[in-house]
Amino acid sequence: MKETPDVLENEGEEQKTSGEEDIMLKLQEKEKEAADNYDKYVRAVAELENYRKRAVREKADSIKYGNENIIKDILPLVDSMDRALQHADSYGYSDSFKKGLKLLQDQLLGCLGKHGVQQIECGDKTFDPNIHEAVFQVDTGAHDDNKVVEELEKGYRLHERLLRPAKVSIFKRPKKEDSKE
Repeated sequence: MKETPDVLENEGEEQKTSGEEDIMLKLQEKEKEAADNYDKYVRAVAELENYRKRAVREKADSIKYGNENIIKDILPLVDSMDRALQHADSYGYSDSFKKGLKLLQDQLLGCLGKHGVQQIECGDKTFDPNIHEAVFQVDTGAHDDNKVVEELEKGYRLHERLLRPAKVSIFKRPKKEDSKE
C-alpha cells in the first residue's frame, strides 16, 4: 500500500508536535532546576552572611568578656579587703593603716572598673533573684516585705553580664495562719 502525501504530511506534523512537547518538557525541567539552584544559592549567601555576623559578634564578646575568669578569681581578694577594713575599724588599728587599706581597695576597684566591673548596689532594694542570692530570711518588722535587709557579700557585673550575685538577707513577713475555733 502506497502512502499518500497527506498521510506523510500528517505523520511529519505529529513528529514535530511530539518533538516540540519534548523540548517544552525539557525546558520546564531545566527552568525548575535553575530555580532550585538559584534558591540554593540565595540560601547559601544568607547562611554565609549570618555566619559572618555571628563570628563578628562572638569575637566582640570574646574581647569584652575575655577577662571574666581572672576577674572572678580576683573578687575574693576584694572581699578580703572589705573584711580587713571592717576588722581594722573594730580592733582599733591606726588611721594611717586604715587609710592605706582603703587606698589599696580603691585602687583595686578602680582597676576592675576600667575593665567594666561594677558592684551591684543592694541597700534598701527589693529582692531581685536575677542579681541577688537570698542566704536567709529575717522578720524584723522594720522593713517592707521582700526587701534586702543586709548585704553579706557584694555582687558584681562585668559590663551587663552577672559575675557573681550579691548574697543578701531579706525580710519576709511570716504568713498568718487562720485559726478555726
